[in-house]
Amino acid sequence: MRQPLGIVLPVYNEGANIEATLFAIEQNIHTPHNIYIVYDFEEDDTLPVVKKVQAKGLPVELLKNPVPGVAHAIKTGLIHAPDDYLLVTMADLSDDYSIVDRMCRLMSDGYDLVCGSRYMQGGGQIGGPFFKKFLSRTAGLSLRFFAGLPVHDVTNSFKLYRKSMLDKIKMQSEDGFEVGMEITVKAHFAGYKITELPCIWTYRQAGQSRFKILKWIPKYLRWYFFALNKRIRNKV
Repeated sequence: MRQPLGIVLPVYNEGANIEATLFAIEQNIHTPHNIYIVYDFEEDDTLPVVKKVQAKGLPVELLKNPVPGVAHAIKTGLIHAPDDYLLVTMADLSDDYSIVDRMCRLMSDGYDLVCGSRYMQGGGQIGGPFFKKFLSRTAGLSLRFFAGLPVHDVTNSFKLYRKSMLDKIKMQSEDGFEVGMEITVKAHFAGYKITELPCIWTYRQAGQSRFKILKWIPKYLRWYFFALNKRIRNKV
């Protein structure tokens, strides 16, 4: 059933975290919602836990990702889910669900994209690799200054999108989590309304991170320079 909010969770062996994540979503998010868990392979240890939770009546749908990889998993969820607003979140309890209802209210006020921001006043990070934090913070703040993006934290995947906006944006990312950065940059230069709310990001307590920093840096740089080039062309 279509709801105001669809929640997209890409997973990869998150059996140790998924039940607690779903419980946190239900405890903190009061906006009517559906949950879409996108997985790559049938042996994923997330699935038995999800099926147990489904049996209890939680509004969770399992989606098989046709092209393995987190970028494709996120795109599969965003394309498949019919709900008016779509939230991308991780299944490792890292994201701050206490702000989601406020994100939805901002969307109701006319915004097309609401970003969870670790780097604006009131935001923060607990744990995680220093080098990754340094790179993401530098990318976000420099794009705000040099490219005019109206957010401090462009690399954070924790974002709420208006479905009608996504239907008009061609997502080209093929690897990693940079698809959120791609959408934000393209939405900004297409004239969509974007805002942000401070959030607290917490490093995972169980399971293994899939973030491959050296492999994915070039992917992020693609959209970093795309934004800078767009800003330069718009000034000419």
